[in-house]
This record gives sequence, structure tokens and C-alpha cells, in this order.
Amino acid sequence: MNELYHCTACPRLAKFLAEIRTRHPTYYAHPVPAFGDPHARFLIVGLAPGLHGANRTGRPFTGDFAGILLYDTLHRFGFANQPESAAVDDHLQLIDCRISNAVKCVPPENKPEPSEIRTCNAWLATELRGSPQVRVMLALGLVAHKAVLMALGLKAGAYKFAHGARHELPDGNILIDSYHCSRYNTQTRRLTAEGFRDVFELVRAELG
Repeated sequence: MNELYHCTACPRLAKFLAEIRTRHPTYYAHPVPAFGDPHARFLIVGLAPGLHGANRTGRPFTGDFAGILLYDTLHRFGFANQPESAAVDDHLQLIDCRISNAVKCVPPENKPEPSEIRTCNAWLATELRGSPQVRVMLALGLVAHKAVLMALGLKAGAYKFAHGARHELPDGNILIDSYHCSRYNTQTRRLTAEGFRDVFELVRAELG
């Protein structure tokens, strides 16, 4: 993973990370690798590291607001050994689950540019090629949905994003969509805890 750690393929993101390391010397502030069971059948794909969450801690959805709902739900459905994720040394373990992001670096204002999504997609494609055991993928948001399809060489137009949508892919694997568990989505009630759990019911049904 050293190659990912030192990646500077997106100049704007590399510059932003360098600025963060100056302002916050204790932050991880590098491209954030995937986290979880390397042999998992279930892969979650988010958008990008949060500025004061994964970008600070070095682990997806750890230490930020979005992780509160995500890790609590993972624990409820048996995919995590504890319901909270505050720091990389908190003994959290994922069970038959792995978490990645469409973009590995925190983008300014949490908005990656299309060119950055395309450039970073090579990392996601490599992860998927190296994970033949993955059977179900959960895309958190439209960007993640499109990133998964791009990484698999599939046309986004053939698979319309919708919360709770289930897509059977040509290889037999399943892509399920959810609204992102962001602070904005949960505070505006676009995504509720109940609605998020409904999506995980679909995931569990697929995995058995």
C-alpha cells in the first residue's frame, strides 16, 4: 500500500493534502486505503475521506459523522464487532466486509472533480480485480455507484441509481445503492436509520 500512500496523481488533491499536513501535522493526510476483511464477500464503496474523519485517522469513515450511522448499522447486521469507530487503535474489526472509497484523497469541500474520480478509479478497479470473492457491493451515493461501474467497465446508463436499488451485474455479482450516510443526508432526513437498515436487509438477503 506504500504506492497508494505516496500517490500524487491528482495535482489539486496532492496540493490540498500538503496544505493539510502543514495546518494539522497530526493528521494522516494521505490517500486512505481500504479497511476490513481482505477476503470479504461484501464491499462498501463511499465517496471520499472526510476532512476531519478518515483524512485525520487514516481509516474510512472513522472519527467522522458519517461513520456513526454506518458502523452502528454494520454492527447491528453482524458485519462489525463493535458499533463505533473513533480511532485506528479502537480494536474495531469488520466481519465479511470491507470498506473503500471512490476517491482515496480528501477533496476540497468534499467535492472531487470528474477527472480526479476517473484517475482514482484505477485503484478501485485494482481492488475489485484482487477481490474475486466479493459478491455484493454497496454504493453509498451516486459518485460511488458510477465509480463501481466504471471500475468494472460497465456503462452507467444501464444501471440507474436509486436508494435501495438492486442491480444484477454481468458477472453475477450484485450492486446495491444507498444514499450516502452523510451529515447532510441524515439531518435533512433524506436518509433515515430505518431506511439505511432496509438497504442492509437487502445485503444480508443476498449473502445469506
